[in-house]
Amino acid sequence: MSLRIGDEAPNFTANTTQGEINFHEWLGNQWGIFMSHPADFTPVCTTEIGRVANLKSEFSKRGAKVLVVSVGTKADLTPLESHTEWIKDVNETQNANVDFPLVEDPNKAIADAYGMIHPNANDTLTVRSVFIIGPDKLVKLIISYPASTGRNFSEILRVLDSLQLTANYQVATPADWEDGQDCIVVPAVATEEIPSKFPKGHTIVKEYLRTTPQPNL
Repeated sequence: MSLRIGDEAPNFTANTTQGEINFHEWLGNQWGIFMSHPADFTPVCTTEIGRVANLKSEFSKRGAKVLVVSVGTKADLTPLESHTEWIKDVNETQNANVDFPLVEDPNKAIADAYGMIHPNANDTLTVRSVFIIGPDKLVKLIISYPASTGRNFSEILRVLDSLQLTANYQVATPADWEDGQDCIVVPAVATEEIPSKFPKGHTIVKEYLRTTPQPNL
């Protein structure tokens, strides 16, 4: 069965560029951004790794940790050697400082557990999957991109903002929502309960569509 939203993120112990980790223990009580890459030393991946490194402060202020797996490594190097050499290229070409772990997965066990290999796309390399994992170790988001298309990290941060907001308040976020904008009161909240739960005010567009200013600001 494929991994789905709401499932527990498979735990694993693996060697990384920052030493051995047990994934669940490493994550602790923080949010996790777990990304797969088709291979080391590939152009789109290089820009993505650099972009994440340059967004370190954005992930940190949201209490999120980043972890990367790439199964396609340089043939003349061990997986960790390949990852380490690739990081040097990323830092050089993207003006970055990669300080998050890249995972060794020589047998593709981690990639298989997360369903990162899509046989109809390529039966040996991972697609560009992104998993957002909550502090409860449950999968909150899955996005998969084709190998030819780089990820939109502004969108990943936007979704992370939404997930963290909606985990703590009885709201949902509308189309194209960004941090600071009005939210939707979930249907489980009766209209007569809204003033006590959302004292900043609310608007009734339809009986099923009620909005309120973002409650955590």
